[in-house]
Amino acid sequence: MGQVTVSINDRSYSVACGDGEEAHVKELAGYISRQVTELAAEVGQVGDARLLLMAGLIVADELSESLQKIKMLEGDIERLSNAKSSATERTREAENALADVLDGAARRLEELSRRIETV
Repeated sequence: MGQVTVSINDRSYSVACGDGEEAHVKELAGYISRQVTELAAEVGQVGDARLLLMAGLIVADELSESLQKIKMLEGDIERLSNAKSSATERTREAENALADVLDGAARRLEELSRRIETV
């Protein structure tokens, strides 16, 4: 099991993680640290626990917005996929109708050709 030390608000924390996840955990901690630093600049040093709570709420809000956007985009993808399927079906129907018209025209031309040959 891996372990990393991260620094948030000038305090070091040891964090256990899966082997190979150390860099990712450091990256995540860096993101939280930036949030805490911004909050501390806005509201002052109101205590590590409160700053971490506020940073956690900000990150949770970002996650919530991202999940809503994902759902919206998944809906868009589904609608586009359905529209594509519908367009493909309409194209197939149009191609079949055109093929029928061309087949009918070819039969009429053949019939006219036979009539002309018999004259």
